[in-house]
Amino acid sequence: MTDFKARPLNESTWPDFARLVEKHNGVWGGCWCMAFHEEGVGRGKTAAQNRSEKENRVRAGRAHAALVYDGPNAVGWCQFGSTDELPRIKHKREYQNGLDQLPDWRITCFFVDREYRGQGVASLALEGALNEIARLGGGTVESYPEEVEGRSTSGSFLHNGTLSIFERLGFRRMRRLGKNHWVVSKVVQAQ
Repeated sequence: MTDFKARPLNESTWPDFARLVEKHNGVWGGCWCMAFHEEGVGRGKTAAQNRSEKENRVRAGRAHAALVYDGPNAVGWCQFGSTDELPRIKHKREYQNGLDQLPDWRITCFFVDREYRGQGVASLALEGALNEIARLGGGTVESYPEEVEGRSTSGSFLHNGTLSIFERLGFRRMRRLGKNHWVVSKVVQAQ
C-alpha cells in the first residue's frame, strides 16, 4: 500500500504539478486545469498560454488545489476555489435557474495520473481540498459530480469526480444538473 500525502498547490509545489501535467500532454488537450477559471480555454488558446496563465495564478495565490503525492511525485489533484476564482462551470444555465445563493467555495476538477487510477487518489485529493478550505476559513462548499452507478464510463473523463466520493465525505445532493450531474454541498468548519 502506497503512503499518499496531500499538499496544497503553491509556488513551492508548482514544479511538481507542472511535471504531472506535462507527463499527460497538458491534460485534456492542454487545459492545464484552466477551464473553470475566468480565462477559460478554447479556440485560439494554446496549451502554452494555458500553462502560463495557470502558473501566474498559482504564483499570485489565485489558484488552489490539493495535490496528492506518492513520495516526491505528484500523482493527482483536486482543484477548488472561490466562485470569483472559478466562475465557469458546466451546465451553467441550468445551474443558475435553480440558484438561491452562491457557495463560498467550488470544487471543479480532479485529475489522477493514469498509473494511479483506482487507488483512492481522487478521494484523498478531495479530503486534502476540504482540509485546505477549513484552513482558509471554511464555509459552504459546492461541486458538480457525475453519478456513474449502473453506467459504463471511463474515469479519465470524470473531471468533476463521482457522486459516491462526495457522498462518502458528507456532501448532500441538492439538485440535479443535466442528465447525470448533481449539485452537492457541504459546510466545512474553519480550523
